[in-house]
Amino acid sequence: MKNIYILLFSLVFLACGNKENNSDSIEQKTTKSNIVTVTKAQFDSEKMALDSIKTLQFNNTIQVTGMIDVPPKNKSSITTFVGGYISHTPLLVGDEVKKGQLLVSLKNPEYVEIQQGYLEIAEQLNYLKAEYDRQKTLYDENITSEKNYLKAQSTYKSSLATYNGLRKKLQMMNINPKTVEQGQITSTINLYAPINGHVTKVNVSNGAYVSPNDVILEIVDIDHIHLELSVFEKDIMHIKKGQDIQFKIPEASNDTYKADIHLVGTTIDETTRRVKVHGHVDNDEQNFIVGMFVEANIITGSNSGMGLPKEALTSVDDNNYILVLDEKLDNEYRFKKIAVDIGQQNENSVEILNSEALKNKPILVKGIGMLLNDNEGGGHSH
Repeated sequence: MKNIYILLFSLVFLACGNKENNSDSIEQKTTKSNIVTVTKAQFDSEKMALDSIKTLQFNNTIQVTGMIDVPPKNKSSITTFVGGYISHTPLLVGDEVKKGQLLVSLKNPEYVEIQQGYLEIAEQLNYLKAEYDRQKTLYDENITSEKNYLKAQSTYKSSLATYNGLRKKLQMMNINPKTVEQGQITSTINLYAPINGHVTKVNVSNGAYVSPNDVILEIVDIDHIHLELSVFEKDIMHIKKGQDIQFKIPEASNDTYKADIHLVGTTIDETTRRVKVHGHVDNDEQNFIVGMFVEANIITGSNSGMGLPKEALTSVDDNNYILVLDEKLDNEYRFKKIAVDIGQQNENSVEILNSEALKNKPILVKGIGMLLNDNEGGGHSH
């Protein structure tokens, strides 16, 4: 019996010892799991970088959407006052045109008829004017009746109105009335560019008939590109002229461009409950295209805070971590993984709320994602 008790006591002692050893092992593993080691060669080859937490500016922004546009005076839709058949259209979408440049030519027998009518009334007008003056003189001398005088006056003034109307119509058709009066009649009219710009639409081809309601071409002058933004009613009271805008064109580029608010609308769209805001673009040399969709941030104010570049943080299980240099040896760097609370953010930086313990400490600001999110990156955790 005595031997049995001794044996049982020994087993209990050994079990307690193993339990304590296991506890030490678990505690050690928990402590060391926050240490990430990187060789100097890996650090250099992956172009990792160290920096410290700094005071940064964080903007208060309102997110909006909109489009690239130009003022109405910088757009022109080319139409004809009298329908006709396209006989010459040398331009393609994207072509640059100068004000006064020939855009398209049209043909129609109706053009000839209008010129003939004008020429006929122009020829009659001299006779009718002379007859009106003669009847007026006779009436003033009581030689002719008032009826004859009024008839001559009516005929002359009616013909004069027709003459002036046809003359104006010819001018609108870009036909010189003086040329017609000289007997030169044409079946073709030309349409010219009213502004400098680029052709953005071509809706016709040779031989096609166009009516006065049809848009033949569209020209846009892109020298005065601006933003047309839509701001929700709830945000509009924070928007003021002169505020800076940062915007992107997500479908075309990852670059960020700058603008500023030039005009704030004074009416709300009843359907969308949004207000139009007009912004002037700083990057005039960019190849913006009218109609491009933009995502923009209107900067309404700014605050300072202690922060780091966004690439210095990584997210694991909904927690944010950074790597703080714990020890630098000859051939390796040892980093401690520390959880951080984040606050304000801008495009490239994030505010660290629990920053007091991190001041003046070297922090890995480039390469953390490879170490904590990608085990193939070369670093290893204990």
